[in-house]
Amino acid sequence: MPIHVLFVEDEDDLRTVIAEALDSQGFQVTTAKDGDEAIALLRGEAKFAVVVTDFNMPDSASGLDVALEAASAQPQARVMLASGLQRSQLPPLPGAVRFLPKPYRFRQLITAIHEDLG
Repeated sequence: MPIHVLFVEDEDDLRTVIAEALDSQGFQVTTAKDGDEAIALLRGEAKFAVVVTDFNMPDSASGLDVALEAASAQPQARVMLASGLQRSQLPPLPGAVRFLPKPYRFRQLITAIHEDLG
């Protein structure tokens, strides 16, 4: 059974490329263009094993909001928060949220997903 990933990224090209790459690696991928769409998906019927979200999304709920909703609505999901900011520049992250510095290589993302899933 494929691992279901919710990938949240406001940059269309990056979202498409990463989603296609994850799909080619055997993941089941659902994408969201912003935090509001991601939160709606997290509150829906789909169950996600992994949520990867960008931190900064203009005119929308932030990646931190997405992480908090995932912890509430889908506590089984592993959450990764990606940002071009340094970890020290971000507000405190919930304990189960993994920080992924941007830019990251696709292999780093795959490794982080597998490490989080054990």
